[in-house]
Amino acid sequence: MSTGRQRKIAQNSLLLKSLAQQTQDMVLGMSSCRNYTRGESLFHQGETAQAIHIVIDGWVKLFRITPNGEEAIVNVFAKGESFGEAVAFRGLAYPVSAEAVSHCEVMRIPGSALQAAMRKDPELAVSMLASTFTHLHSLVSQLEQLKAQTGPQRVAEFLLELCEQDSGSCEVVLPYDKILIAGRLGMKPESLSRSFARLKATGVHINRNHATIQDIDQLRAFSETDPVNGWHRA
Repeated sequence: MSTGRQRKIAQNSLLLKSLAQQTQDMVLGMSSCRNYTRGESLFHQGETAQAIHIVIDGWVKLFRITPNGEEAIVNVFAKGESFGEAVAFRGLAYPVSAEAVSHCEVMRIPGSALQAAMRKDPELAVSMLASTFTHLHSLVSQLEQLKAQTGPQRVAEFLLELCEQDSGSCEVVLPYDKILIAGRLGMKPESLSRSFARLKATGVHINRNHATIQDIDQLRAFSETDPVNGWHRA
């Protein structure tokens, strides 16, 4: 049985927030929560998916192991975000593995609970489609970044996503270690370090796990600059 805090976070997730209160209560009544330590696995690639997960606190990464044995980060999820909707509903195999990046708390909603709720409230199908589309859009955005942006630009966009305001100056906390950030952005750790150094010219200063951004608009302008223009200037 989930607590009031856990229920509130789950109810605000993209998966559940548009549902009627009765449907939310039904789904959450069959959910359970568990704490994970950093590095602990939630599930492994190839296992049969039986549940959807909602992050209540902390960070969870999804990844695959490449043929040469390297870890490829697919996505990282934070508080209030869900994952595994499509495969859990259909009982398919997980295409990725999930691991706690930090100490985290995760809600587990059995796929059977969603199927039962969907029979009573067809709007749940719309919510699942919306959540799945969001995941797809995120992957497409990552692919676009890899194809069309330089390393420093990808890092700039990552920092902008962490900002809680649209303009002015701010300080953000890097949510997980730099090796994972590099993997999330399709970079090597040494390339990430060079990108951080490059961003000093745009008013970004890194001190351990804190980033100070002097001008958000300037950083955004840098992230949106066409790399071809930079090559022409060079």
